[in-house]
Amino acid sequence: MISTRLLAGASFAALAAFATPAMAGDVAGTVSDETNTVALQSATVSVPALGREAVTARDGSFSIADLPAGTYEVVVRYVGAPTVTRSITVPESGLVTANFTLGGDNQIVVVGQAANQASALSRKYASDGVSDVLTRDAIGQFPDQNVAESLRRLPGINVLNDQGEGRFVSVRGLDPELNATSLNGVRVPAPEGDVRSVALDVISSDIIESIEVKKSLTPDMDADTIGASIEINTTSAFNRRRDLLSVKVEGSYNDYSGVVSPKGSIDFATHVTDNFGVSGGISYYHREFETDNIEAADWNEADGVVFAEEVEYRDYDVERERISGTLNLDYRVSPFTMVFARGSFSQFDDQEYRRRTTLIFDEDPASGDDNSAFFTDADGRIEVRRDLKDRFERQQISTTQLGLEHDDGEWKANLSGSWARASEKEDFSVDPIRFRNRFDGDGLDIAMDYSDRRVPLFTASGNVADFLDPASYGFNRLELTTLSRSVDEEYALKGDLGRTFVTGDGEFTVQGGVKSRWRDKSFDFNGTYYGDFDGDLTLADMLGTQTYRLTDMGPVADKYAAATFFRANESSFEADQYETDLLSLPEDFSAKEDVLAGYLMGRYSSDTLRVIGGVRAERTNVQLQGQLVADDGDDVTDVIPLTFDRDYTDWLPSFTVRYQTENDIVLRLAGSRSLVRPKLSKLVPVFTVNDDLEAEFGNPDLEPYRAWNADAAIEFYLPGNGAFTFGMFYKSIDNFIVDQTTPESGSFQGIEYDELTRAINGDTATVFGVEVGFSRSLDFLPAPLDGFLVQANYTFTDAKGTVFTDGDASEPRDITLPKASRNTGNLVLGYENGPLELRAAGTYRSKYLDELGGDASEDRYVDHHFQLDLSAKVEVIENVRLFAEWINVNNAKFFAYQNFDSRQRLLQFEEYGSTVKFGAKVNF
Repeated sequence: MISTRLLAGASFAALAAFATPAMAGDVAGTVSDETNTVALQSATVSVPALGREAVTARDGSFSIADLPAGTYEVVVRYVGAPTVTRSITVPESGLVTANFTLGGDNQIVVVGQAANQASALSRKYASDGVSDVLTRDAIGQFPDQNVAESLRRLPGINVLNDQGEGRFVSVRGLDPELNATSLNGVRVPAPEGDVRSVALDVISSDIIESIEVKKSLTPDMDADTIGASIEINTTSAFNRRRDLLSVKVEGSYNDYSGVVSPKGSIDFATHVTDNFGVSGGISYYHREFETDNIEAADWNEADGVVFAEEVEYRDYDVERERISGTLNLDYRVSPFTMVFARGSFSQFDDQEYRRRTTLIFDEDPASGDDNSAFFTDADGRIEVRRDLKDRFERQQISTTQLGLEHDDGEWKANLSGSWARASEKEDFSVDPIRFRNRFDGDGLDIAMDYSDRRVPLFTASGNVADFLDPASYGFNRLELTTLSRSVDEEYALKGDLGRTFVTGDGEFTVQGGVKSRWRDKSFDFNGTYYGDFDGDLTLADMLGTQTYRLTDMGPVADKYAAATFFRANESSFEADQYETDLLSLPEDFSAKEDVLAGYLMGRYSSDTLRVIGGVRAERTNVQLQGQLVADDGDDVTDVIPLTFDRDYTDWLPSFTVRYQTENDIVLRLAGSRSLVRPKLSKLVPVFTVNDDLEAEFGNPDLEPYRAWNADAAIEFYLPGNGAFTFGMFYKSIDNFIVDQTTPESGSFQGIEYDELTRAINGDTATVFGVEVGFSRSLDFLPAPLDGFLVQANYTFTDAKGTVFTDGDASEPRDITLPKASRNTGNLVLGYENGPLELRAAGTYRSKYLDELGGDASEDRYVDHHFQLDLSAKVEVIENVRLFAEWINVNNAKFFAYQNFDSRQRLLQFEEYGSTVKFGAKVNF
């Protein structure tokens, strides 16, 4: 395998040899819109007589080298604009400059939904493999507020929400862990300690130029994806022909919190000189909202009555603040060579207050029926807990990249070095402070009503006075997180070198490259467990007011009181060293993951056919460090460091064919081998157990997912601005990973547990699916109907696998893959007429398996979800636009359940209300 140093030297030598201004028979130029406002990326420039074709870069530039002397017709295509044909004479030597502008009055739009669609379809049309794209328009408008929610509009994309806001992205119904995410070509690490997938709500869409979802692989791409490679790009000054300065201000109102939250952004791009440009932006967003939640656990059956042994009523008040910024420097060394520096920073603060009332029934119900259960403390203890969580968490993602790109039509070279860091930190969180009362023979009765499968409610009777008296709930514990820090950092060096040879009817390129990645991930947790208080402390000492809407959950703590009281009375709280050690020691880990990759590929290209084939090799070395905490039930007796090393090599071939007809029909066929490495947090040798004796083990023996992937697609590009697409995909996945929870008691190194969760490898899974998409600007209709625009897509995914109970091959279970929704779909109806722009967007996904239980009755499912969003924009004067958005119009809710005793039994229910956003955008 070629070393990085050798490739870099060869690349620079090639650039030195071929950086002269032009070679015989070259044609180069740019493509822009008619108003000369923006460069048109992914326009196709072809010379049909010779079968030669080029695709414009992000600055609109193209180059076709080594053309025989003569006069040729050059054809330029871009979705949404009329095709342009021009005659060009190529001399025997020298460079011919040919600049093109596309469009005209009402022929190509650079602002609004139609512009976004034309740009996205052009990039999809010009791409090698199967992909979908989102772009912003000439004034920096993006379809949605954060990256995750923007991606929701693409075919096969499903967004997994957190507190009602889009966060993780599932592609084709698969687990977000099976995606790879990059920002300006830099692989983005995960802030959280327990995942690889990147929470995309950390990144604001205000700083994004485009997002491309690549669903098939070529050898020059990182191969660690099975779902898709999500490639996010920020702006470059050379994306535009004119300077841009845009200011956006916004207010956001959530109907649950009743608070108006601010948001603002600045976006700019400027050409300092003809060959040097600076671009960037900054975005700020503050949001306050509330969530009402109910959770249940340990469903059981006794004497024909089905009941939950534990039910929690949770009242969340959340404040989130997001700051994102980018700065990009681009210098054009020559018409064919660009040097760049790109940086980004995102910070996401999450302040969460949770008031919780928990009912725990230690004995079976005294009576009940299909929809109810009646408990009395005359038969056994009823424990009632009232607690508060006050948690502040900060996530940060930073990337820096330096690089060089060269493409003169004959030689192609890319060199880059990058650094990326993601972190998550808590340094003072009360999680939680708990007060409790145990009713045993005190005359308390509680009736549970399960008639609403999503919202089980309770009614207290008998000794209601004590049940509702905050002074009857004494202090039970306080867990203080003094430090929780996850750091994920990666350095990378990459080099590619390619040489193009002209053939009789096209061109053939040989390209190779290497990439080295060095990744360090660690998690450190320090907390203190306070099990007693010197004096009398009850819930009455920090009583607050609930904002819960589902029912009256009784007295709750003031959300600010716990931290204030603790700081004022810290010396009176008594730490339990044993529980503190068990809280702090087991979860710490560190991991190193180094990947060295190299590839070789060939590419044949003409104006109708592209064939790309090759092989990629990736060598993975993993070093894992964790610790086993042993105890005797009273004291921690030993902390044993554990270390594991692993090495493995994967050979990953891929093959892609793209064929286009004269009437703009594109056929694609792709096959590849890929892998997804296990979560480092699942690999590391750690053991944790909580106060309910629920344990989690690490599994250093986990194998990576390894998959064969096949895609086939046909795309019909319609006259004007539109397309109809149909695709099929198939994946065969070995060693897929699931979290399995086994509700059986046991012990590990002397530590007792009642329930064990660990990651395991399944056998072989298969994924089959179909994607259908349609988008069309209805400009062929008579006015005013010609302003309508329609986008619709649907994806069917059948993802199945087999796991073995406790690794026993004699007890197989057939399951759907976790996070795999069978049906996903999106429908967008837009309208543009003069200064007015309207949009209605609906998104749907069907249920999916969230977590594997000990048997089918304990599997956790998340119910189907449909959400409707509305938006409106109007240009009141030139360059000043007012806008409004209504998010989650239908108050779509979250519902997780298990299928126990022939019915859906609640595990988690949440509702958030809707959010209205309004503001103004000004361009200078």
